[in-house]
Amino acid sequence: MQTILEILKICGRHADRLNWAISQLADDFPLSAEKLTQLSDMEIAVLDQFSTRFAKLQDAMGAKLFPAVLELTKEQGELKAFIDKLNRLEQIGAIESAQDWLLLRESRNSLAHDYPDDLELQSAALNQLYQLSKQLLKLLEKLKLFISAYL
Repeated sequence: MQTILEILKICGRHADRLNWAISQLADDFPLSAEKLTQLSDMEIAVLDQFSTRFAKLQDAMGAKLFPAVLELTKEQGELKAFIDKLNRLEQIGAIESAQDWLLLRESRNSLAHDYPDDLELQSAALNQLYQLSKQLLKLLEKLKLFISAYL
C-alpha cells in the first residue's frame, strides 16, 4: 500500500502539470465551437494535457488520497460506498462538500464522452472543466493542510 506522502507526491505532480496547462490556456478560455476549430496543434496538445491531468488528479484523489485520509484519521467503521466516504470526509472537515466532489466527477465524466462532431458540447464541457479545475486544485491544497495536522 502506498503511503499518504507517496500519494500526495503523485497528486502534486498531476496538479503541477494541470496548473501549467491552465496557464498556457488562459487566453483561449472561454472556448467556443469556432475557437476549437482555430486552435493550433500545440494548443490542442495542451488542451489534451489539461483534460488528462484533471482526470488523473481527480482519479488519484478519489481512489487513493481520500481512503488514505480516512485511514490516517483512524475513522471507525468500514465505508464501502464512495458517497459514504465523501460524507465522512466532509464531516471531519477534510473536504468542504461531498456534493462539490460529485459535481467535479460528473463534469469530468461528461468530458470523457467524446463528442467529435459536436463542437458546442465539447466547448461547453471544457469551459466547465476549466472553471472546476481551480476548485479541484483548491481542494487538494485544503487536503494537504488537513493532512499536515496528522503528520
